[in-house]
Order: sequence, then structure tokens, then C-alpha cells
Amino acid sequence: MALYGYARVSTSSQDLTIQREALKAAGCEVIREEKVSGTSREGRTELETLLQFLRPGDALVVTRLDRLARSLLDLSSIVAELQAKGVDLKATEQPVDTSNAAGKAFLQMLGVFAEFETNLRKERQMEGIARAKAEGRYKGRPQSIDAKKVQTMKAEGMRPSAIAKELGVARSSVYRLLSA
Repeated sequence: MALYGYARVSTSSQDLTIQREALKAAGCEVIREEKVSGTSREGRTELETLLQFLRPGDALVVTRLDRLARSLLDLSSIVAELQAKGVDLKATEQPVDTSNAAGKAFLQMLGVFAEFETNLRKERQMEGIARAKAEGRYKGRPQSIDAKKVQTMKAEGMRPSAIAKELGVARSSVYRLLSA
């Protein structure tokens, strides 16, 4: 049985050293690393490479489940893919080992809590944005289309489709500005 490690942090300013050392201590000879959000599998090329490489009897090792997935859907998808290949999942800091029933049950419980934590974080973020808007500190993304230019082009007789094409924007954006 070969052990393959996967380490992930969300931002480029974060460090992978602690995860790397824990995976080496667990016996992983190959460790794939990336600095990308774990909220989806999109853009996680190192994980995809590793999932394609794993063979029956191998084990994918992570330090914690939240390093592998932040949603229950993604975690379930990855675990199902591993199981279909005959690959076990192990976590160094959690009693997760899909080669036994207790490890599988603990995996499912942790997945539920990881998704709960992600949802709480999103709610707190939305509350903070709402509070900042109410206090006048948050104004949203700056407008990327010059409204005066759109009005001028319309006054010169250009149709909304032509304006959109000229400015390289969606026609719906032009209509929205013209109706405002």
C-alpha cells in the first residue's frame, strides 16, 4: 500500500510547512500541494492529478478533512471516487480511516460539521456586508461601465446592441444603465 499526501491552503500567503511535515511523518513519499480555495474542486489541479494517479490499495492522506473539501457534496464526491478505485482515505489529525467502519462513520460526521462551519462563515460575511451597507461603509463594486458614455452614444442614435458591442459589455448592462 502506497501513501500519497495532499496538502492545501486557501491563499498564497498561507504556509504549507506544517501539513507537509505531518504528511511526511505519516509515511507519504509523494505529497501534492496547492494554494487554492477548497470550497469547490474547480481549479484544484494538484488534487485532480492525484486522484487520477491513485491505484487500488493506495491511500490518500490529508491532515484534516477540511484540507480536502469544504462542502459535504465535494467530500462525498471525492470519497465515492476513492472508494470506486479501491483507495482509502486517512487523516493524520482526525480518526478518519475509510478502511474500517468507525473511520467511515467519523468521516461522515466531520463532513457535516465542515459544511456547517462553511455555511456559518458565509452567514457572518453576509451579516457584515449588510451592516457595512447600512452604515454607509460598503458601496459594492465600482461601476465598470461609463454611464455618461452610454447615454451619449444613445443620444447619437446608436442602438443598445451596438453600444454593448462597442463597449464590450453585455446588452443587458446597457439596458440597465439606460433605464436608470
